[in-house]
Amino acid sequence: MLSKQTLDARSFLRKELRDARRKLTIAEHEEASRGVMEQLNALSLLNNARTVAGYLVNDGEVNLKPYIDSQWETHPPKHFSLPVLHPICKGHLLFLSYSRHTKLVKNKYNIEEPALSCQSVIPTSQCDVILMPLVGFDLNGNRLGMGGGYYDRTLAFTQTTTGFHNPLCPSKPKIVGIAHDVQEVHSLPVAPWDVPLDAIVTPTRTLRF
Repeated sequence: MLSKQTLDARSFLRKELRDARRKLTIAEHEEASRGVMEQLNALSLLNNARTVAGYLVNDGEVNLKPYIDSQWETHPPKHFSLPVLHPICKGHLLFLSYSRHTKLVKNKYNIEEPALSCQSVIPTSQCDVILMPLVGFDLNGNRLGMGGGYYDRTLAFTQTTTGFHNPLCPSKPKIVGIAHDVQEVHSLPVAPWDVPLDAIVTPTRTLRF
């Protein structure tokens, strides 16, 4: 259980950092998107990844769409999925296959996501890499999300070794946070449920942990 002081500090930082990324100009957002694409193209853990979970831009996040579009042109192309609010397990996410032809709908947060289809579900454990947006980060690899806990609940299984002896799923997904450089802080107040990251990518650098 976090103290009220820690919760208040996280809420304050969340508001401050969301405001900072919203204040970036259109040109700065476009430059950030290009920079992150370059960093991701050089990230070794994505070299052999075939199934990658991404996200669609919202609330001033770094736009991953140019990177996703470029990876559809590779040989073989990467298979992408997007997060969808779980219709049964509240507070959790599903990942659904995403292509140029995927029908998108807006969820209750006004974020575009694939229309729900059981045939399109990709088990989270079968994603090689998960690219997730961050609200804030520090150089120790700590992260701050939007506050809903969706990714933390969905990825909590990565903190155990149970279920990773299946030859069809030999390893845990690698988790990579995506953020603007202005979202860095000296030190983040950490919560016990925060899922750690394997890397953080910004428009100018990649941090590995």
